Formats: sequence, C-alpha cells, structure tokens
Amino acid sequence: MQMITPVLLCGGSGTRLWPLSRKGYPKQFVPLLGDETLFQASARRLSGVGFAAPVVVTAADFRFVVGEQLLAVGIDPGAILIEPEARNTAPAILAAALHLAKDDPDALMLIAPSDHVVPDAAAFRLAVDAGRQAALAGRIVTFGITPTHAETGYGWLELTGSSIEGQAGPLARFVEKPDAEAAAAMFASGRHLWNAGIFLATARVMIEAFRLHSPHLVQPVTAALEQGRADLGFLRLAPGPWGEAEDISVDYAVMERASNLSVVPFSAGWSDLGGWDAIWREMGPDAAGLATSGPVTAIDCGDSLLRSEAEGLELVGIGLRDIIAVAMPDAVLIAARDRAQDVKVAVAALKKKQVKQAECFPRDHRPWGWFETLAISDRFQVKRIVVRPGGVLSLQSHMHRSEHWIVVSGTAKITLNGETRLMAENESVYIPLGAVHRLENPGKLPMVLIEVQTGSYLGEDDIQRYEDLYARE
Repeated sequence: MQMITPVLLCGGSGTRLWPLSRKGYPKQFVPLLGDETLFQASARRLSGVGFAAPVVVTAADFRFVVGEQLLAVGIDPGAILIEPEARNTAPAILAAALHLAKDDPDALMLIAPSDHVVPDAAAFRLAVDAGRQAALAGRIVTFGITPTHAETGYGWLELTGSSIEGQAGPLARFVEKPDAEAAAAMFASGRHLWNAGIFLATARVMIEAFRLHSPHLVQPVTAALEQGRADLGFLRLAPGPWGEAEDISVDYAVMERASNLSVVPFSAGWSDLGGWDAIWREMGPDAAGLATSGPVTAIDCGDSLLRSEAEGLELVGIGLRDIIAVAMPDAVLIAARDRAQDVKVAVAALKKKQVKQAECFPRDHRPWGWFETLAISDRFQVKRIVVRPGGVLSLQSHMHRSEHWIVVSGTAKITLNGETRLMAENESVYIPLGAVHRLENPGKLPMVLIEVQTGSYLGEDDIQRYEDLYARE
C-alpha cells in the first residue's frame, strides 16, 4: 500500500478565538481542548500505519514551535517549509506538492489544516482510505462533512446525487459561504456537505491542476522553492519570488475550476473551531448549558462559556445567560454567545487603536522556551523566563539596560564576560550594561528565572547577538 504524506498547513491568524488565539500565537498551537494542541492532534491523527512523515508549511515565527510540539508527541517531520510571508493556501499547497514531486511525482499527499477537531481519528483514517483509489486514478478527492445545521460560516459542496458514507463519489461544485436562506435550502436538500478544506491527490495531479487553472502561480512558487535555503533543519522559501505569488486560496485558484473532483462524505464529527460558540459546543456543556475551564466560579449561570486562562485569576459569573467570558492576564473578552463571529471585528478595532493585545500574546515563545512580563514601567521591567531543558539563549549584550537574574527553579548555566558558572535555586547574578552574557539550562527540568531590567530603553530589539544556536539575526 502506497504511503500517504500529510501536508499540514499552519499559517492561520486565529482572530475569531481572541484573546486566547492571536496572530503572535494562533489557535493551532494553543491547548484549546485538553492538554494537547490542535496542531499536535492533527499530526497524531495523520500518523502511524500508512502515513509517511508529515510536511509542515508554516511561518518563520512558528518554526521552532512546530518542531517542539511535534517532538512532544513523538513525530519526526519529513520537512518544514517556511513561508517568508502569508500568501494563503494555494501557494502553500503548491510548494508542498513541488517539494514532494522532486523525490516522487506520484507521492500521495493529504492536505489538511492543522486547526480542526476530528474526535474520531480512526473513522477519519477510514475515510482517507476510501478516497485512496480515486486519488491514485488521477482525481482530487475532498472530504465533505455531513451538515448538522444550516451553517453560514462554512463553504459547502454540492453533490451530483445522494452521498454514500465511506465511498468517493463525483462532486458537482464548490459553493461559497451562503446567506441564511441559501444555507437552509442546502441543508434541507440532502445533496450538500460542508467544505472541510481537506484534499487527497498525488503531487503530479495537484501540480497539473495548478498549471491548468492557475498557471501564474507555478513560476514564482517553483522559484521560491528552488532558491530556498536550508536552515537548521527547515527549508526557507526564497522571499523574492514568494512575494510575487498571488495571495489566493486553493478553492479559488483550483478547486472551483477543476473537473476531476471526487468527494468522500464524513459524518463522524468535525469542527474547525471557528469561534467561541464552537469551543462551547466541543467542551460539552452540562445540563444547564454551562461550560467552564480554569479557576471559575459560576452561580446560577447557563448556556454560557466561562474560561480563565490566568494563574490566580478567579473568574466569577452570576446569573449569566448566553454569554462568552474569557479572561487572560492582559485581556478579557465578554460577548453574547450569538455574537461569537464578531470577535474578529473587535480584533480589527483593537488593531486600529494600536493596542498590542490585538496581535501580541502575553507569553513570548522562543526556540529555547518562553517569557512573560510581570511588571513594567518607564525605567524597569520584571519578567518570568522559562528555559526548557537544553535550551540556550544567544550570547549577547545590551546597550541601554542592565539586568538582575534570580533563579527560582532548576539550574542555570551563566556565561558573563567569558566566565561560566552554575546557579541553583535562590541564587542571583547582576548583568551590567554592555556585559557579554548567555543563559542556558543544562538540567533535565525546566529552569525558571526572574529577570529585573533597569535602564533607559527596555525593548526586545536592544540585543547585540554574537552567537546563536538557532541562527537568528
């Protein structure tokens, strides 16, 4: 049996699940339902018998997050392609197809977003198997979700006849996101499915579809791949030609024009978690319709979602009905549950006001771990820094600030002006302005450090790097 190579798309901004999902750390990397992220669940769902190592397409800011999260679930990627800038799904899919075709033009590729929920992974793998022969015969197979209601937030698929679960059948056309009246008519017809944006085809067939229906994309994407460079196990696509590729979805570029389309219906459960109302449903509300997460106290509340994502922040609701409340250390969302799709409107308003919470996550994730600001003023800032085992910060100096480091958990290896020492819990060190220094975690447990910065400028760009394990500029 020919192996299937998953192609996981990780480029979304996740504005509809703000404040937990933001451009700086979108929803696929956040543990929205349980301890596992959507990206990790997607990778595990498309792994094991019959699946090759995945190809991941993501942004430069997330390349180390992708590697770390895959490592945590025991999956070794076949390739991680880095987009210089977001150009939508069509260029990303074409880049993955061209990459696979270099070794095997007839490689079977399963293209899937990395931010969907599919509770029954075994049933989904059976659906993929049902589309295998059609894909090998030169079809582009998509997977349509049996609708449960007249949804206006999804695109739809129109069948040529009645659908048969577990079989690939012909597809009449793609339908854009409908208005309420059209959605109701399609739902009642029994001849329509939701478009999940998942496709199975050989690399050769996918490339030919682009050459036929969107030939203007082939040259810049091919050049971006050929001129790309290897970087610490990643493949960085060349920014010049990549920037010339049109910003367009694969539906517009190919699928709405192609005639060799088949569809496999799937009814075992699916959600793209396109809003907080979807999160509320997936969390499994109690008999009163209440779903809670984190430190929450709910008194006489129903049909609501209450989540606290901040340590030590107790969210209290009294007499709430049809409400979404999400509390984080730097932002709180309160919304009517039937207005969940308007969260993206709020994010746009915050961006217009230049509010940093619109896009920046309170925890800044780096290749070596993460940090967050605990307090900040004009001339000082206090941070919590967590360095994963084996993590190494760059050898660096600062022109405008000095720092005090206090180890509160684990062991730190400190390099200061050429001298190295180990620091244990409750030990501290002073880093003078201009001193060349480095922080490492030589232990097997995360190391936690409190950093107090003082100086005239405290921005993250006040760093002169001399050596960096992660090849950052």
